[in-house]
Amino acid sequence: MHLDEIRALPKVLLHDHLDGGLRPQTVIDLAAACGYDRLPTTDAQELGQWFVDAADSGSLVRYLETFEHTLAVMQTEDAIRRVAAECAEDLADDGVVYAEVRFAPELLTAGGLSMTQAVEAVLDGFDTDRDIEVNALLCAMRQSDRGPEVADLVIAFRDDGVVGMDIAGPEDGFPASLFADPFATLRAAMCRYTIHAGEAAGVASIADALATCMPERLGHGVRIIEDIRVEGDTAEIGHVAAYVRDRQIPLEVCPSSNLQTGIADSIAEHPVTLLNDLGFAITINTDNRLVSGTSLSREMHLLVEEADWDLQDLHAATMNAIDGSFMSLDDKADLIVNVVQPAWEG
Repeated sequence: MHLDEIRALPKVLLHDHLDGGLRPQTVIDLAAACGYDRLPTTDAQELGQWFVDAADSGSLVRYLETFEHTLAVMQTEDAIRRVAAECAEDLADDGVVYAEVRFAPELLTAGGLSMTQAVEAVLDGFDTDRDIEVNALLCAMRQSDRGPEVADLVIAFRDDGVVGMDIAGPEDGFPASLFADPFATLRAAMCRYTIHAGEAAGVASIADALATCMPERLGHGVRIIEDIRVEGDTAEIGHVAAYVRDRQIPLEVCPSSNLQTGIADSIAEHPVTLLNDLGFAITINTDNRLVSGTSLSREMHLLVEEADWDLQDLHAATMNAIDGSFMSLDDKADLIVNVVQPAWEG
């Protein structure tokens, strides 16, 4: 399949970070507007390449620096609203018809905004007349103690475009169990949530998240492969991996991002293909479109070109994403019957 063919198909995106997906020119424009003078270059093409190179450098310091730049220019309501609106436009241009885009409200308060104001600005930006629905997931940062506040925001905005919660930041050393109480609050309020697990830390991190917080989805989750032993044509699946597969807990897999963080050396060697073959509920995602220089269509095309995925694999991942999304059952049915199936089967 050609990239343009994949771009024309209606797709669903579950794992995309708002602060990792800005347009390079927007970073430059917003930096000039707020007086931020630490960008490595003010040439849009060069800046876009700098972000990818920094993330590919193997240096955690340089990788984290990329987000210092984007967050520095996202500290006013107008800036946040513009970034969110352009996110919706860019996803729509890529053929995405439904997306859940996540961000940490606490990281958008350095300029004096409240977390509530930050959420309102993002939701305003997501309100578009394009053929896409974009909802928000609110992240609590693992290294801070604002989980209860973020959970309260999810509940407060549950009818206005916030469909769930996540935790983000350094996974190793900050287990999901630290946030057991906020997630319990969400369960009591019948709210939804996903949890980053199995990216920077291994199977124990996934097990901790499942046992103490009971997430509906796993952000990344690909290090579940460490609980699977393959010998020849036989795969021995461990207890944690079996739990994830048998319950069909969706994995929000972000192939290019995973290469940047060292999970695999190439798309061909990425564990997503084996996990897909073994029947795990795989969804394909972007993670950080600017930092990885990618789009959902590109991620799918890479799997076709380098890992021998076909249309059936991509369709299955799309259906998994719909099933695992936090939209209502009626909206899922409408999306499948009226948008996805006619295009994918045509």
